[in-house]
Formats: sequence, structure tokens, C-alpha cells
Amino acid sequence: MIGPFSRRADAAEPPAHTPAPEAEPELEPEPEPASSATPEAPYDYAYFSRLAGPAVAATTPAEDSGRGEPYRVRYRSLLSREPHRIRAALLLLAAPLVEGLLLVWLLRPSHWPVRPGETDSWLLIGDKVMITIIAVVEAFRLVNVVSNAHATLAARDPVPVEPEAGTRVAFLTTCVPGKEPPAMVRATLTAALAVRHDGRYHVWLLDEGNDPAMRALCAELGVRHFSRYGVERWNAPEGRFRARSKHGNYNSWLQAHGAGYDYWISVDTDHVPLPGFGERMLGYFRDPDVAFVVGPQVYGNYRSSGSAVTRFSESQQYLFHALVQRAGNRYGAPMFVGTNNAVRIEALRSIGGLYDSVTEDMATGLEFHRRRNPATGARWKSVYTPDVLAVGEGPSSWTDFFSQQLRWSRGTYETLLTQYWRAVWGLSPGRLLNYTLMVSFYPMAALTWLLGGVSSVLYLGFGASGVHVSSESWMALYSDAAALQLLLYTWNRKHNVSPHEPAGSSGVAGMVMSALCGPIYAASFLHALLRIRGRFVVTPKGESASPDRVSTFRLHLFWALVFGGAVAASFRTGHDHVAMRSWACLAFLLCLLPMLLLAVDAVRRRRTGPPTSTLPLALAPARTPSPATTRHRTTPRGDDPP
Repeated sequence: MIGPFSRRADAAEPPAHTPAPEAEPELEPEPEPASSATPEAPYDYAYFSRLAGPAVAATTPAEDSGRGEPYRVRYRSLLSREPHRIRAALLLLAAPLVEGLLLVWLLRPSHWPVRPGETDSWLLIGDKVMITIIAVVEAFRLVNVVSNAHATLAARDPVPVEPEAGTRVAFLTTCVPGKEPPAMVRATLTAALAVRHDGRYHVWLLDEGNDPAMRALCAELGVRHFSRYGVERWNAPEGRFRARSKHGNYNSWLQAHGAGYDYWISVDTDHVPLPGFGERMLGYFRDPDVAFVVGPQVYGNYRSSGSAVTRFSESQQYLFHALVQRAGNRYGAPMFVGTNNAVRIEALRSIGGLYDSVTEDMATGLEFHRRRNPATGARWKSVYTPDVLAVGEGPSSWTDFFSQQLRWSRGTYETLLTQYWRAVWGLSPGRLLNYTLMVSFYPMAALTWLLGGVSSVLYLGFGASGVHVSSESWMALYSDAAALQLLLYTWNRKHNVSPHEPAGSSGVAGMVMSALCGPIYAASFLHALLRIRGRFVVTPKGESASPDRVSTFRLHLFWALVFGGAVAASFRTGHDHVAMRSWACLAFLLCLLPMLLLAVDAVRRRRTGPPTSTLPLALAPARTPSPATTRHRTTPRGDDPP
């Protein structure tokens, strides 16, 4: 299981905004943990929960000098132990360089179409539109490869430290009626009770429906129950307490009980926390400017769901969790992720709580990163740990996956249109670069799909031409650029944080999954431009998963008609440039691929039977923790919050 995922960096490196440590001793490597994999639970969570390395004492470089400076988070560069640095440097240089050369070569004026004596003004306009589309799409490709190269250079892991004893911690998770099966809620709460913390520790269920069954479950397990149901001030039509929203639920608890705690640790209800969840996250709060800590998102029903969409959707997230978030550590600004996190409650209260957005996590993180800590005057910062500390459930149907992607992309567009342009003035240059590269993914993917459709129709159907180049020359340059981008992507697979994907996997499934989302991102982009209101939708879990119907693929079927019609028209019009026809055929196949994968899954289920369970219960059996696992907790006192 260790194989290609193993990467340990010993050289400690400070974040860019803090001074370098004075003669910092080299950190001792940690012995590899023994494998926890068994036939019943075949994934090595013990190893992947300690990817950041051993926890060290929270010492400061200035302690011996008596300056009394506070502890600061330290980092290790992922490239610091790279054995083939020359190869890495050549790859990081060549990938963006070749893509840039392709862009410049395509747009040479000598390649522009010339139509002597042509009087059809629509065709001439179509030529100009095609040139613009080519320039924009290739520029997006260049930005994408530059973003990946930047993340490879900047990626860092934090050096874990032991958490401070005696702090007051609340574990929070939510429940929405009809969305989470009771067995899932029980599994998450039971595992939460086993999370280790040396200090006051309470587990809370934030129940949107004030369900009697959930209240009974909390009473049975000894978990605290909170509900804002029926409280008018906590169910507003918009704002921080928006009704039927995750951020409104959390902000209501924050107002009612937040003052009684120093930190919260939180997971979505479909995520089962490991016992070391608090120990591996809370130590970073020794740095007084750390506002929140986040970890990666992995899907425990990777295979048990019996659906290709679950496996492919986890692979799709590889680049973000394995590289992009680690690059955020370089600037102290990884993105806030709501699936599993730890938050300094004082810092959250200082910005007014979670931000009102469809994707409240990203929006809240941006608010943190543009603000300063009133106590120190320094900017709030965040930490991303690669440790897998909670195992969740991914979407098991295409309906739920597309709904999830629609919400994530729409939240990004809303942030760009409303919040981002106000926040940029409060970001440092490094954070501005980091956030810009992150939030550009969805709009670039949407515009690439939309412009690809327009260009296919213009050329294959009407003969508009963007550039005149030989098919052989284009294929040679394009294949070189694509090969280098693919090589950079697969080379970084060694940093994968997923314990579920097979060792040595290429990650091609994840790239395909991103391509399949093109119609979803395009629709979300158009809705955002037209100001069609988005809403928060909880992804159904387990037995509550939404069924797949023909309407699930309506966007894909529409685009299949667009690209399929353009290809069919090309045989009549004779406009058959290999690049344009190949792109349209590929897009047509991508539109049909989700339905083909669904059919393959249906055939497999008929042969093997339905999945036994889609819940990651093998990780956290639904049993009450023994006294030995809870001896670290203090007995609730009279001054404990209710």
C-alpha cells in the first residue's frame, strides 16, 4: 500500500510570510506504521492518517534567546526529497513552454484565413469568432498547465505538533431529515465518541428537523442534540441564518453554544472520523494565527457502492487534495473544506460566522484569508494536512454526482461574481495568485465546453475557419503538448493521498470524469450569468441515493445532438479538418459515456447482486466505545454548556 504513495520530506521549511527558523534541527523520520488492512477493511488507514509525518514538540526558534515569540507552523516541501530533480525541473519547464509555443504558433497571422473576393459577411465574422475561440481555449490550456506546475513547485506538508492539553472542543455534525440514513448517523456519532482529546470534549448533532428518532439516538449514545427547527431568528430567508442551509445550521449552533468552546472539529454526516482526528488537527492551533485546519476528502464506499461514478469521482478529486491544497500551504491559505475540518471558534466569530453561499466553505475561507487576527495584527491563515482523518461516502448515482458538481461549480461562480472582486484587495500577492488559480477551474472548464460546441458548429456546419495549418503539424505540436501535460499529471500521482485507489493507478478515470462534467459546468455558468438563483442541496446518502433516469442525462443528450449533428453535417459540407472533426467526435462520445457506464454497472449488478452496503461501516462499527477509549475526557461539570 505504501509503494508510489510514499513520500517523506525531512527538510523543514517555513511559510513565505514568516522568518526562517534559526538553525532548526533536522526532523527525525517516523517509523512506518504497521498496516491496518484486513480482508474486511482492506485499506491502510493507519498509514494514510499519518502522511504528514510524526508529531513533534511545539518549540519555537526563539525560545533559547528568551524573545518569547509564539509558535509558528512549519512545513516540508514535497520536492525537497525528490530523487530526480533535474527531470522534475525539465518537466516543469517543458510542459508550459510547449503549450505556450503551440498557442503562439496557432495564432501566427500567416495562419489566419484569407477569403479573396468573399462577400458573405457572416462567414467573415465566423472566421474572426473562430480565431478568438482558438485563442481563448488554448490560453485556458496554458493557464491549466501553469497552475499544475505552480502547485508542484509550491506544495508543502505541515509538520504536525502535539495539541495543547485542556482545551474545550466540540465535535459537530449535521442531520437533514430524509437525506442521511439513521445507520449512517449512528456510525458517525459512535466514531466521534472515540475521537481522542485531552480536555473537555462534547459531541453534538445539529438536527435540522428536530427529529424524535435523532433525539432518542443522541440520548442513547450520550451525544448532545441541537436543533434550530421552529426558531424564527435562525431560519431567515437569506443571510448567515438562511433556512435549509448548512451554514445557517452551524451559525445557529455557534450563536447558541459557540462561546463555551475554543475549537470545533467537524465532519459531514457521511464521514466517519478516525480516533486520531483531533490529535492530528488541533496541534496546528498552537500558532495563534491559524483560523482553521482541513484534511482531504476520500470515499469509503469506493468499491462497495458497486458504481463506477463513486470510484471515478474520488479519482477526480486527486489533483485538488493531493496537490492544489498543499500548494495553499505555501501561502498559509488552503481552501476551507466543509467535509472535515477544525475551526478556531474565536476566529469564526470575529468574521460573523460561516458565509452565506451555496458553497459556504470556500466563501468562508476567502473571508478568513482577507482578514487579520485582531490579537496579533497578522493575517489569518489556514493549514491543510494530507492525513486522511475521516472517511466519507461518495455519490453512488449519476443524479447525485451531477447535483454535487452543479452545486460546487455554481458556488464558485457566485463567489467570483459577488465576493471575490471585493476580497482581492485584502489578499497578499501570493494568496491572490493561489485563489485565482483555484477559482478559475470551473469557469475555464465551462467556457472550454461552450466554445468547443460553438466552434464545431461554425466550422463543420458552416465552414467558418479559424486558422489554416496542416493537420500533420498541428497533430505533432498538439500531441507533444498534451503528452507533457499528461506526464506532469501522472508524475504527481506519487503524492496521492487516497488509500482507496490502487497503487500505481494513472488517474485517467479522474480526468475523464472532469471531462464528463463539461455540460454540467456550462449549464451552471449560464445560470450564474443569468442570475438564476442557486440553492443548497444536500447530496442524498446510502439508501436515500437518487435514482438515475433519462432526465439525469438531459444536458448530455442535448450536447450529444449538438456535436453529433455537427459531425453529420461535415460529411455533407465537406468541412473535414481532422482537428475539428476529432474534437467533435470525442465530445460526442463523452456525452454518451455516462449512460454507457450506467449500463455496464447495471449488467454487473445483475451478475453479482446489489452491493451489501454503501456505508463505510467497516471503518467504524456501530458499537459504543469502551471506557478505555474515553478515559481522556473530563467529566462534564456544572459550567459545561448544555
